[in-house]
Amino acid sequence: MNKVYNNRAWWLILPMLLLVAFSAVIPLMTVVNYSVQDVFDANTRFFTGTEWFREMLNDPGLQAALARQFAFSLTVLAIEVPLGIGIALIMPKKGWQASAVLILVTMPLLIPWNVVGSIWQIFTRGDIGLMGWSLRELGYGYNITASPVDAWATIILMDVWHWTPLIALLCFSGLRSIPDAYYQAARIDRASKWAVFRYIQLPKLTNVLVIGVLLRFMHSFMIYAEPFVLTGGGPGSSTTFLSQSLTTMAIGQQDLGPSAAFSLIYFLIILLVTWVFYTAIMNMQKDDNNKEA
Repeated sequence: MNKVYNNRAWWLILPMLLLVAFSAVIPLMTVVNYSVQDVFDANTRFFTGTEWFREMLNDPGLQAALARQFAFSLTVLAIEVPLGIGIALIMPKKGWQASAVLILVTMPLLIPWNVVGSIWQIFTRGDIGLMGWSLRELGYGYNITASPVDAWATIILMDVWHWTPLIALLCFSGLRSIPDAYYQAARIDRASKWAVFRYIQLPKLTNVLVIGVLLRFMHSFMIYAEPFVLTGGGPGSSTTFLSQSLTTMAIGQQDLGPSAAFSLIYFLIILLVTWVFYTAIMNMQKDDNNKEA
């Protein structure tokens, strides 16, 4: 007997979907409109076609910022995903210890992004900051305003501290959803901890890891407040990412046409890379399922 599914519940969220679509489409169409025009003032503008897009794609400064953006996103993902999984595996599963650890792990996520930059700016100072003072006392000339290596390492460490808890919490929820029967069967078969992780825990974490990786990539690729407050994009332009370049172009220089074209290119890059990430992870999951079958 075939089941008949009633999908009329979707009508309940239709007003919300229309509101979100309306609030997203109007700004997007405004950006598209500016991207094909040279705007002088409210009443003076000229159609330029794809000129701004070609100019942005050939801009050496933006190409360098794009390379820095990819380097940063891939680095933090390579650190935060394994570290988040490891933290989730060692977190207590029951009792008051589990609640206490969950609170401690969640705390960095509750801090606003600009405040995170301010905290680490103080933390890295050589006179009053614990990290900066300690490194200088150990003989290392730590200075994020003069050394690109120090600035990069600090921004990566700051992002890992701030966002690894998100991966850990997602993985913790995924681990808690695994039925005990899997672990009981593993104990009967005398499976090692690595085998339990490889064949039971990791496959069950695939869905939450897809969500975590996509969220972290999108946010890390659009990061702005934390490095801007911490280093201001310096020293030089070594920590100037795409979002800061776009903000400077649109607000600081008032180049509406080029900044609109750049923002559309920015959006398409995020959309394309996110799709590639999602497709690759889902194909890996399908291959694992076929091997198990």
